[in-house]
Amino acid sequence: MSNHDYTVRALRCDHQSNDEEIYQTLKRVTEPLHGSWSRLERARKVVLKFNMMFPTERIKYHAGRRQELVDDAVARAVLRLLRERTRAELFATDTFSRGGGDYRTPDDFNFRPLLDEFGVTYDDSNMAPFATYEVPGGGCMFDRYTLSAVFQDADEVVSVAKMKNHLFMGVTLTTKNLFGLPPMKPPEGRTRTYYHHLIRLSYVLPDLALITRPCLNIIDGLTAQRGREWGGEGRICDTLMAGDHPIATDACGAHLMGHDPAADWPTPPFRRDRNHLLIAAQRGFGTVNLHEIDFQSEVEPPLAPDFDADAMDAPETVTSWRLSACEQGLYYRDHQQELIERFGGQFIYLQDGEVVWHGEDPSRLDSRRVLSGDKKDRALWLKLVDPDEREGERFEVYEECMRLAGWTGSA
Repeated sequence: MSNHDYTVRALRCDHQSNDEEIYQTLKRVTEPLHGSWSRLERARKVVLKFNMMFPTERIKYHAGRRQELVDDAVARAVLRLLRERTRAELFATDTFSRGGGDYRTPDDFNFRPLLDEFGVTYDDSNMAPFATYEVPGGGCMFDRYTLSAVFQDADEVVSVAKMKNHLFMGVTLTTKNLFGLPPMKPPEGRTRTYYHHLIRLSYVLPDLALITRPCLNIIDGLTAQRGREWGGEGRICDTLMAGDHPIATDACGAHLMGHDPAADWPTPPFRRDRNHLLIAAQRGFGTVNLHEIDFQSEVEPPLAPDFDADAMDAPETVTSWRLSACEQGLYYRDHQQELIERFGGQFIYLQDGEVVWHGEDPSRLDSRRVLSGDKKDRALWLKLVDPDEREGERFEVYEECMRLAGWTGSA
């Protein structure tokens, strides 16, 4: 018997396998996850988050499998296995970010037929009803988040992700997969750039994992993608992975990609921001130390050549963005009352201590690269000016990032 707190398995599965072979491999890779199955078999309601939502006409394939998204055959195997091993009511939830208007998921979204095949109810996380969820023990970035009410009476959560590099986060696996949960339309939600922000995102992801606590975490590595989350280069990895904790599972996944899961910015692949897995582990949620994980694998790293996040911007520019983002966060903290008196209830973009935009809905603005004007190397920092600071932003994060980078001086 293992004395480890976490269990992760990785098995070889040829990307050319048929549906039955993929199902049998998934069954074997999840079989040792006794804690996961014990929880799922007792559950009455299980919520699933698949990394699958995308306009059908834009789905990319590599070697016959989905390149950027969980493959249909893997998703079908997951749903078949859950139907066989649990009597729970199954819900799948996601947000649709590629449309216009109200961000409502179209009725014919790409993996609807799979959900219908297995009697899974779809919940649109962009649409009401919503609920406010406290981060247990206080948040890494915010103390509370607005998410779909589907989680209020959920017994368990399952995260099913594709193996990919990510421009901001270095890797996107079962934890980054949870970023599809927050609604994007104000006033209840936040435009995607609010959380997907230099400094913030690395801390937001552990918060979402702490709220949802997925008990079963599956990584589709039949094929994978290097470089970035969308529009990268396909790789054949012939692997399926599963674990009972999102951080431990992703640490093993990053290791198999050839990365050090304990590395941090600016070490590749964490070229742009801090390692969200390390932040979670430092918080005491999971681990990035493989010696603390009951990890057994039929495959060896690296699963494919040249896994790395693309470097879109010069390191000096990224450093300047990070420093100036921290400065703006601390400027807001120190001038909060003044900004509340002028902009209370609105969103603002701060740059070098000046409000360069304010309004009720920043979701339809030009990109930050356009809004930044002539100061291309200075960050724009987006904030809801709430007199009550109900989201509970942890401004000490900005001090921490400055300290870890060796920056000195006041904002």
